[in-house]
Amino acid sequence: MRKLAVFSVAAALAFAIVGCGGGSKPKTTVWKLAFNQTIDHPQAQALTWLGEEFYKATNGAYKIEVNPNELLGNQKEAFESLQNGVIQMAMLGNPIVEAVNPDFAVLALPGLYRSAEHQQAAYTSGILDDLFKSTVKNNFYTIAAVHAGVRNIYGKKPVRSPADLKGMKIRVQQSQLMIDVINAMGGIAVPMSQGEVYTAIQQGVLDGAENNEVTYFDLKQYEVAPVYSYTKHFMIPDILVINKDAYESLSPEHKAIFDKLIKETIAKAFSIFLEKANTSKKAAEEKGAKFIDDFDASVFTKNFAGVVNKTLNTPEKRKLYNDIKAAK
Repeated sequence: MRKLAVFSVAAALAFAIVGCGGGSKPKTTVWKLAFNQTIDHPQAQALTWLGEEFYKATNGAYKIEVNPNELLGNQKEAFESLQNGVIQMAMLGNPIVEAVNPDFAVLALPGLYRSAEHQQAAYTSGILDDLFKSTVKNNFYTIAAVHAGVRNIYGKKPVRSPADLKGMKIRVQQSQLMIDVINAMGGIAVPMSQGEVYTAIQQGVLDGAENNEVTYFDLKQYEVAPVYSYTKHFMIPDILVINKDAYESLSPEHKAIFDKLIKETIAKAFSIFLEKANTSKKAAEEKGAKFIDDFDASVFTKNFAGVVNKTLNTPEKRKLYNDIKAAK
């Protein structure tokens, strides 16, 4: 009986040594990241890289699991899950975060960016630091604003002027700013979840939508909206966020690793996106899509002054707008 007791104590001690890290890897904490498009999307590719690198750099302590195609719910549902701590990270459309802090609407204003490179430079310059910190009180940290392409209108016919858009029902994200811009361009804005767009165009509920070439091709929307017109009306970022408790649970060492990898992830997502936009266009053309760029997109931008002034209704928004405009 005594031998059995001694054996039991020895076994327990051995288990405790292994469990306390006697040469073994720590238990892996899995963070779920919500993404509303395909795993082949440039942002998803960059986020997958982030998960792999964070796992390696923390010796397996953390794993970031990218869940594409709205597997964790549409963006609004995913955001609610993130605030409640059910999931830990999400890539969200700017309008979702804009609903928490209206100042984010500035990032989506038409005519704000000279180019994709200008947008990227502004987002990585520190100009947005105070804006990002403002969301902590809502139980999440804003980690980054991410380039999400140049948005253009597509449907069943070319759109070269406001007259061409008249009467056309165009899907937009659930944002008053986006509604105002499409309406100012001559169309009829219809807020709708991304997952519903294909069927809505197919059934005639929508006449078209507006997005970048990558989304257009990845979600096969060229099948129901074969004409893509370069109206170049928006360059709206996506916003990468993390649950407050999840981020604050990181040790100083792991937090430093995470922050460094986030910067590398944003740069990687940007370069992949630019390349993927070109390949997506070519692939869509091979499937029969037509891309229309034989017109001057400024015929639309001259209608945006009223929308911009309506949005810049506080000194804080005006300053943010001017700072981004001036970024080099």
